Amino acid sequence: MNTLAEAATEKDVYLSEFNRLEKALARRGRPAVQRLRRAAIARFDELGFPTPRNEDWKFTSLAALTKVPFRPAEPVGDSLKATQLAHILGMDAACRLVFVDGYFAPELSAMSSLPAGVIVGSLATALNESSEIVETHLGRHARFEEHAFTALNTAFFRDGAFFFIPKGKVVEAPVHLVFVVTAPAEPTVSYPRNLIVAGDNSRLTVVESYAGLADDVTFTNAVTEIVLGDGAAVDHCKVQQESVSAFHVATTQVHLGRAANFASCYVGLGGGLVRNEARALFTGEGAECTLDGLYQLDGRQHMDNHTVIDHAVPRCASHELYKGVLDGKSRGVFNGKIYVREDAQKTDAKQTNKTLLLSEDAVINTKPQLEIFADDVKCTHGATVGQLDDEAIFYLRTRGIGLEDARGLLTYAFANDVVGRVRVESVRRRLEQALLGPIKGDASNLS
Repeated sequence: MNTLAEAATEKDVYLSEFNRLEKALARRGRPAVQRLRRAAIARFDELGFPTPRNEDWKFTSLAALTKVPFRPAEPVGDSLKATQLAHILGMDAACRLVFVDGYFAPELSAMSSLPAGVIVGSLATALNESSEIVETHLGRHARFEEHAFTALNTAFFRDGAFFFIPKGKVVEAPVHLVFVVTAPAEPTVSYPRNLIVAGDNSRLTVVESYAGLADDVTFTNAVTEIVLGDGAAVDHCKVQQESVSAFHVATTQVHLGRAANFASCYVGLGGGLVRNEARALFTGEGAECTLDGLYQLDGRQHMDNHTVIDHAVPRCASHELYKGVLDGKSRGVFNGKIYVREDAQKTDAKQTNKTLLLSEDAVINTKPQLEIFADDVKCTHGATVGQLDDEAIFYLRTRGIGLEDARGLLTYAFANDVVGRVRVESVRRRLEQALLGPIKGDASNLS
């Protein structure tokens, strides 16, 4: 366990980097943004990195991450070509924003025509050109007061995606956000910061994809704030496929207005140590939120999925399904919390976590939680952990399918229950291909 001296040393690396970069960061955004940065780094100084003594981090140790002296990534210029990134999800999309090591890469990005008034682009640019909208929402929803990594991101971010969709506008084509980590000479950390503001009765589909170009030690600390006005609808998908040597910590914070609809699907395939947080707050009646997730691990990967849905007002509905597939000596964590406040009558909330263990050495720690302070609600939660059905494997083998392919097909069927919910067809197909990749045989006998 880390001593106080060690914890101070780990923290001081980031504090000294902030002092070194403060003047450069001050040029990104108006004084209000710089005051936000200073407040965030001061709060990180107070909090330090979370340890397993913190209940929300009970099953996840950050010792491996805090021992690495990460330095903030710097722009790589225009040395990367689109052909080098062709294998990354979303690079073939007509509407895409590409970020390399956390910095916008306009030469790799492409945007088709957008409705009048819609702003899509770099947050670094928006900090100056759309500062009133940015300052109204930036840091107001993903709050850093109790979350050390959100505090770090708020202090250090330099760029990310910015969306503003005015009232009543509909963006028909999915917009892909592609975050690429290069192969640095030394361990580096990037801080993507995304802000999506959907006005009343607007519509948007957005895909976040995180990937690495090499098996190097890197650290991505990402924060995405999504604000839905009354009657707005946002369909969101996040795919994380960084290298198994990478650290990835991310928070998605959603703010739902009256009758808003937010649907999100997270697919975690990569990373060595991953913490993925999804948080939603209902602020208007009649809203609906869906959080789905799939995490597939092997080797010694560790992935911690933490979700919080806060029913603060009446007559809202939330639906949550997270599935895990664990092999090798991997470790998975699911901690799902649903709060139903005293005034949130007529709440309808469902939460399910299912885990498939393919190895005797794989471990899952699952903790679904309900905290209900209202009395007129419908709330359910549950968790199941199991292995592949021997009878189902036997049946497939009698149909001429080999053992490994039989196991692969059953695993695919389990996982595809979530992937099949991805509404962007091109993304869903590529994810299905990734899940079917290990299956080499002919499954036609199943028809």
